Amino acid sequence: MKTNNFTYRSFCCLVFLLIYSCGIEKYISEGEQLYTGAQLELKIDSELTDHKEIETELLSLVEPNPNTTFLGMKPALFFHYKAQREKPGFFYKFLNKSFGEEPVYFSNVNPERVEELILNRLDNNGFFYSRSSSEVVRDSNFASVNYTASLPAPYVLENYNLESDSLPIYKEIEKMLPETALVKGDRFDLDLLKAERARLNNGLKQKGFYNSQEDLLIFEADTNQYKNRKFDLFLRLKKDVPARASIPYTIDSITVYPNYSIEGDTLPLTKENVTQIDSINFVQNELYFKPKLLESYLLFNKGNLYDANTSKQTSNRLSALGSYKYVNIQYTELDTTATDGDGGSLAASIYLAPLTKRSIRAELQAVTKSNGFTGPGILLSHTNRNVFNGGETFSVSASFSYESQLSSGSNSSLSSIAGGLKGELVIPRSIPFSPSRFKYAVPKTKISLGVDFLQRSQLFTLNSVNATFGYTWKENQYVYHTLDPISINYSKLSKVTDEFQTILDDNPFLSQSFDQRFIAGLLYSFTYDEVSKLSKEAPIYFSTNIDLAGNMLNVFSGGSGTVFGSEYAQYAKADADLRLYLRWKKERTLVSRVYAGWGVPYGNSTTLPFVKQFYSGGPYSVRAFNIRSLGPGNFNAETENATTDYFDQSGNLKLEANVEYRFPLFSYLKGAFFVDAGNVWLTGDYSDIEADQLNSSFSETLFTDGKFEKDWLKEVAAGVGFGVRLDIQSFVIRLDLASPLRIPYLDENDRWNVPFFGKADNNMTLNFAIGYPF
Repeated sequence: MKTNNFTYRSFCCLVFLLIYSCGIEKYISEGEQLYTGAQLELKIDSELTDHKEIETELLSLVEPNPNTTFLGMKPALFFHYKAQREKPGFFYKFLNKSFGEEPVYFSNVNPERVEELILNRLDNNGFFYSRSSSEVVRDSNFASVNYTASLPAPYVLENYNLESDSLPIYKEIEKMLPETALVKGDRFDLDLLKAERARLNNGLKQKGFYNSQEDLLIFEADTNQYKNRKFDLFLRLKKDVPARASIPYTIDSITVYPNYSIEGDTLPLTKENVTQIDSINFVQNELYFKPKLLESYLLFNKGNLYDANTSKQTSNRLSALGSYKYVNIQYTELDTTATDGDGGSLAASIYLAPLTKRSIRAELQAVTKSNGFTGPGILLSHTNRNVFNGGETFSVSASFSYESQLSSGSNSSLSSIAGGLKGELVIPRSIPFSPSRFKYAVPKTKISLGVDFLQRSQLFTLNSVNATFGYTWKENQYVYHTLDPISINYSKLSKVTDEFQTILDDNPFLSQSFDQRFIAGLLYSFTYDEVSKLSKEAPIYFSTNIDLAGNMLNVFSGGSGTVFGSEYAQYAKADADLRLYLRWKKERTLVSRVYAGWGVPYGNSTTLPFVKQFYSGGPYSVRAFNIRSLGPGNFNAETENATTDYFDQSGNLKLEANVEYRFPLFSYLKGAFFVDAGNVWLTGDYSDIEADQLNSSFSETLFTDGKFEKDWLKEVAAGVGFGVRLDIQSFVIRLDLASPLRIPYLDENDRWNVPFFGKADNNMTLNFAIGYPF
């Protein structure tokens, strides 16, 4: 009853605050009127198919924007006014910092300027001789503006011609004209003309015209030939254009400095320090980078026409080697008086300043993992760059950590000790493929070998050996690939306690997942990521992973199910992660995410290996529930065996969705509100598991309640919450407090819960993590 009263009072307070925010007239400064916005009326003389787009474009010119309105009220302005009092209190200071807006008064509005902007934009869109007007509407403390724009029929394109000349540049422009976006019948559009000029200039830069510039190209519109609002468009070079801008340039020489010092002088070309490969001079006093290998990263040769895109791609490839901190390609005109004939010539100089060859790094870490374990750790690494004088990077790292589960529940006392040793060799080329096949970025070949151990208190010790051979490469600015055709993992469970052995005996699903010691197969991941481009208001992120294991081992073993005396896993697994980010002013972001993953065991495997299974709950999943405390389906481990809730709740199918609103609080402190939903399920037939084990109450309940059925939506868990994040230059420490909204393992009529005030046993869960959840 107390909970219901508290909820009711909170709701009433919120309603009262919103209603109270309507009365802002008394706060308006004397002699001022609050600006409430503007309306725009278009009077069009002809039929237009895109009049809505034109209206939207003109409305974007209306300035300033009025204060934000919500349900007819202005709470953001109200928060600002309340915070200006002599003693505003923490509550209003917080609301003003997070959501407040300064008042927009009519004295800040300039209708005449807006009229000019409207006319200018209409001219730019072909509506010449338009008219605009405005009318101010005043009402005591408020004022608004009504704008009117009268649009005559627009001017449309009839012919698009090039004023021809004998200069070489005109011949190249003529070749590019058929690909123009300007079509007969198009309305005059200044933005389209600018885009056409940029397209032509970019094309010229790729055809050798080193000194070409956009402002050298001039468009002239002629309306005198027609009386029905048509125009001819003529393209020509600006008068008195420099002769060097109208001729193509050829690369006459290429000189590379593989060991360039930013502070030092450039080495002279002598027989002792120059190595020539395919007419390219490599200048270095002592061998730092093998010229033959470095030459394969250059995309232009002596005798090629200058190409700005090829030069940029070459610079990107050299930067991606991982051996250089500074890459600079400079061009020098060898004949500054060239005006015609074969054109001019360039000398290309490529300066490469190396990174420090060897480095030792020690890190003290605060480790937080997706399984809910958190604790201190230490990482020691030694890196040797350009180890074989071909850009190769060899690194050895050792790690040690102590972790404990901080979340509440029966597993809060669990702890673990983990350690590992790993060696990795990164080769900046694709063995055995040629680097020239990849224009944007050359794939890197990665070879790694590592050993790890994990000692979990009161339960078991897990030792593992892993090795991989694969490739990583960027296809373009947003697309990233990883392919590991060879991925091997061997693990062995030892020092099993009686408590954990009981868990294995009771749960054949879990037991078989630990028996599969050998995992060998192929891994592929695809990532499309626009998030790093901050100029995008609605970037998307998509990634998918494909994991296939056991096929080659099955052929090698003749289908026996074992190799080197150990059972190996056979399965196919895939997942997909899609995120949409909506950004707007004051660092506010709304992130929505959908995730799906499915693994199918086959052959000699009945279940996925333990490390390959899906889990739900925790700081990177449905945050209102502890790690691995959800599923499969509506299975409730606590009612079956309280000692198994951490280990048993996994599945081979996972569905999840999240929405999170992020906003700034103070300086580096950020806030968030979120909603999470999801669960894991079991799919497939488990009849191969021994019958006597399936007959146990625990196993029968697990496979019955955890199976994915057509009414799976009834088994989706949901939670809501809020959090704070300390974000210092992309290093994020996160605290999220969440509460269940829907609990799938309760009776079907009792699954809905009032967050934070309901009757659920664990009505609040505090998650500590490093990094954003997605």
